[in-house]
Amino acid sequence: MKIIFAGTPDFAVPALAALIEAGHQMVMVLTQPDRPAGRGMKLKASPVKVLAEQHHLNVYQPETLKDAAVQAHIEAANADVMIVAAYGLIIPTVVLNMPRFGCYNIHASLLPRWRGAAPIHRSILAGDAETGVTIMEVVPALDAGAMVSRGVVPITESDTTQTLHDALSNIGAELMVQAMATLEQQGTLPATQQDETLVTYAHKLDKSEAAIDWHKSAIEISRQVRAFNPFPVAQGMLKDAVCRIWMATAKAGKARAGEIVSVHDGVTVGCGEGLLHITELQAPGGKRLSAQAFVQGHNLQVGDLFT
Repeated sequence: MKIIFAGTPDFAVPALAALIEAGHQMVMVLTQPDRPAGRGMKLKASPVKVLAEQHHLNVYQPETLKDAAVQAHIEAANADVMIVAAYGLIIPTVVLNMPRFGCYNIHASLLPRWRGAAPIHRSILAGDAETGVTIMEVVPALDAGAMVSRGVVPITESDTTQTLHDALSNIGAELMVQAMATLEQQGTLPATQQDETLVTYAHKLDKSEAAIDWHKSAIEISRQVRAFNPFPVAQGMLKDAVCRIWMATAKAGKARAGEIVSVHDGVTVGCGEGLLHITELQAPGGKRLSAQAFVQGHNLQVGDLFT
């Protein structure tokens, strides 16, 4: 089939790669414009653009899809279907209606739970037992389209946003290839409407959410740490300096909130309820370190306080 693929970050790369491997014709790859990145703030291509150019595909990077000339250019691609995976720009209804078979999206949650910008983060923060991917029709309302298929992934106490991101992007790619095979054979994709009474919203993350309140339970703080890995990274104050905490799990016990009670085989800190066992930390200007290396390098001792 002739496909327009719309995606930008790493999450979308496995899907584009899988669709190319499946033999579909990518008539256009829509991705966001190159953005300044790194210390030199040089323009950097999106991960999707990098892959598309490796395969010599037609890459189109408009700032908006609302412009009439942009819409005419997309329509001229004469696509059978558009596939969206974390594209990041609003797709007007007129563009959604251009492809013969419509437009389908890879969404990183089990809809209707966690519509919106940060579904993986919110699922961990909420303590969900599982998450997943939903292949859905794209409609003008946010993540409200009918559901074609989905894949479920359990959330363990060691999962971070990064580990779930990687798992979900690969599952989404597999599900989309299966969906396109069905669409090509049958000319239609059966879909189920979402139950609007079960909708929850995954609001965009705010950097202020990264600050740890040590009076919360260890379970809540562990979820915060894992949800904010790799960004924006949970943090507390240690010896008057910001300390970023990359990995931690909750364990039973009782101690004053913020007090380090053990530096053996990890850094264990008291919380409002339970203990937080930290295994990876980072000092300002330093590298991510194992707890053991951090303890040795920063002379961390029992009785020191996180605030």
